[in-house]
Amino acid sequence: MKQGLQLRIGQSLTMTPQLQQAIRLLQLSTIELSNEIQEALDSNMMLEAADDTAATSEQNQNTESTNKNGDDRGTESTSLENKLNEENTIPDELAVDTVWEDIYDSMAHLPATSNAPADTGDFEPISITGESLQQHLNWQRELTPFSNTDSMIAEAIIDSINDDGFLKSTIEDIHQGLEDEYEIELDEVAAVLHQIQNFDPPGIAARDLKESLILQLAQLDNTADYLEMTKQLVQQHFEQLANRDYTQIMRQMKISEPEFREMITLVQSLNPRPGSHITDSNPEYIVPDVFVSKKKNKWVVELNADSAPKIRINNHYASMIKKVNNSSDNTDMKNHLQEARWFIKSLQSRNETLLKVSTSIVNRQLGFLEHGEEAMKALVLHDIAEEVSMHESTISRVTTKKYMHTPRGIFELKYFFSSHVSTVSGGECSATAIRALLKKLIAAENHSKPLSDSKLADILADQGIKVARRTVAKYRESLSIPSSNERKQFT
Repeated sequence: MKQGLQLRIGQSLTMTPQLQQAIRLLQLSTIELSNEIQEALDSNMMLEAADDTAATSEQNQNTESTNKNGDDRGTESTSLENKLNEENTIPDELAVDTVWEDIYDSMAHLPATSNAPADTGDFEPISITGESLQQHLNWQRELTPFSNTDSMIAEAIIDSINDDGFLKSTIEDIHQGLEDEYEIELDEVAAVLHQIQNFDPPGIAARDLKESLILQLAQLDNTADYLEMTKQLVQQHFEQLANRDYTQIMRQMKISEPEFREMITLVQSLNPRPGSHITDSNPEYIVPDVFVSKKKNKWVVELNADSAPKIRINNHYASMIKKVNNSSDNTDMKNHLQEARWFIKSLQSRNETLLKVSTSIVNRQLGFLEHGEEAMKALVLHDIAEEVSMHESTISRVTTKKYMHTPRGIFELKYFFSSHVSTVSGGECSATAIRALLKKLIAAENHSKPLSDSKLADILADQGIKVARRTVAKYRESLSIPSSNERKQFT
């Protein structure tokens, strides 16, 4: 093979570091963007937070205004302060039997001050850390007069309880894991389990749902109506109850329909997941990136100004570039300044793109804002990309992990995009609108004779929406709605 040199001319697309930074900022969520800005503030001397400086300048202006316009009030405040200081001065030497209130009683007439946060009337607890289910059960274990061996068995049982409150291991497995180190019998493990099942919350440490319901019924007040009959119902007819074979249950138990209604009501008051309400996880709050509101009969889209800290170029350090004699330091400061300008420009580009895409989505989904989910239109990324003259990948980055606050709630921007189904008239109906219709039809159905998927498909067909039974089942499952057999209730 002969080697040689050739000269070719061609075009290629190269992503500059500035473009890479802009794309990366575009796909960050609000929390991630705040962390990114904070890292930039810590690493780049040319960047500074604009809020702190502005607040300081405003505070100085307010101070100057107060000093200029409040001479008379300042004199009165000074004399009042001196008077209070004279009254509340503590002597250098006090008698041994002196009481604090005898010398410093004037403080009782002053308004009480405290550094504690004021009561805002919020119902949410202030505590940040919660208590896990295991911690809650171990706290009760420590209060129970267990022997050392029983306490060890109880600890092993509690470790085998899942977040829903059910025992995920058998007592045989727990016994086998302990007998190698301790000489214990299987009956001892069963006895300790029985004691733990009397802990709070009711129904804890059960091995299945039936046992959990029985434990909860056992802890109810004996004066409850139909309690004994309900216990018999769960113990002897649990399978029929799960299959909603109500007629067969009433025939076998020889009870009337009103009595069975009371028993069903009592069973429905029990918790099928007794440990679910005890968790140590903290709530996660969504910070919207965009606010949508109706002003003067016109929908307005605004960016959330508080979603990210404001930054700007530090003029003091920027002006020092010309004064630095050392070429190395001068080059470093110029690089910091250029990076700061690129970073601010990327942030501005991100905000402009987010506002442009959000405005386009709102204009397309005015029906949803006015009338709800049933008026949602079919929308894909390509539609928005054509309108704002951007690539679909850019629209995908903008709409990922970004949230819009509307009068109907907070939604991710991805929520407004959905596939479509053809209608009889030749139009399109979005999948979101179909799910909303299904939810509405199921909510209004006769609970004793719920609508099947085939029947729901026929009702949608009568409204001009052609969907298959399998499609209805898929949409129903996405809404976490059980099948018609599982929705059947005794009314």
